[in-house]
Amino acid sequence: MAYFPAFDENASLRHQFHRADEEGGLWYVEAAPDRGELIVIKQAELTSAGQLHRYSWEHLEDEHGFLTDQAVAPEENPQEAIPAEEFQRVWNR
Repeated sequence: MAYFPAFDENASLRHQFHRADEEGGLWYVEAAPDRGELIVIKQAELTSAGQLHRYSWEHLEDEHGFLTDQAVAPEENPQEAIPAEEFQRVWNR
């Protein structure tokens, strides 16, 4: 478990993505490279009803969902790269 806090704190290069789901919600992720993969550090879901659910190593899961354990693979799962400021705007909402 110590991997995630250290990884989050030491990640100098971060990538942010978002995508829409079938129900009209929006998913935002912040990921950092590790051993050739983009590992999700933070994840936010903005539901179609306007609810925001946030996950990170500090809050791994709750009754609404959990921080993914899957690496980001934009070539397999269409996601749009977004500016860090857009991710932070949603994360801090």
